[in-house]
Amino acid sequence: MILDIKGLTRTYKMGQVEVNALAGVDLQINKGDFIAIMGRSGSGKSTLLNMIGCLDQPTSGSIIIDGQEVSSLKKNSLPRLRREKIGFVFQQHNLLPTLTALENVMLPLKYTRVPKAKARQMAAEALEKVGLGDRMDHKPTEMSGGQQQRVAIARALINNPAIILADEPTGAVDTQTAKDIIGLMRELNQKNKQTFIIVTHDSLVADATDKVIKMTDGKIVI
Repeated sequence: MILDIKGLTRTYKMGQVEVNALAGVDLQINKGDFIAIMGRSGSGKSTLLNMIGCLDQPTSGSIIIDGQEVSSLKKNSLPRLRREKIGFVFQQHNLLPTLTALENVMLPLKYTRVPKAKARQMAAEALEKVGLGDRMDHKPTEMSGGQQQRVAIARALINNPAIILADEPTGAVDTQTAKDIIGLMRELNQKNKQTFIIVTHDSLVADATDKVIKMTDGKIVI
């Protein structure tokens, strides 16, 4: 098992009102799973993804990633865990426009001890994996939306993480490009045995996964 979540809650205060974004979530995901999380806005799916990605801390409950209890870690230990275990793919790519594809993919290695030459090699290999070996020196403005998302996927792969978290990865592209992106993710999942957890509103994406987890009011309903 790569992910084990038990009794996870997250409560936010909005003025004098408490909002239960997560209300006792239990979830187990195995290594190599390819799953989708769906739900209406406010259902808690993005909050859950942020918890798994160690971008936020729970109010209560536990998260175990690849055998490591996350919720008890000190805040200064979380960045290292994210670098080593988790890759992120976002809807808006979050690429730096002044950097080339290669330089964007190298960014997660900037604060590691990986030598620059090795980092360039790793970034080049990641871009090859997503079919952009011939676009390494191009900047985001010189690429299509689908190509930019492939760069974002390559960046997520750079550290060979155990888990890839994707938040609406097809939300800003056309239908054919969405099919291409989810097909690429599926190919990488099967080839590398990495776990993909995809938050999506897109039934096309959900239909391509092995399992769909549905959320309502901070709870898993299916």
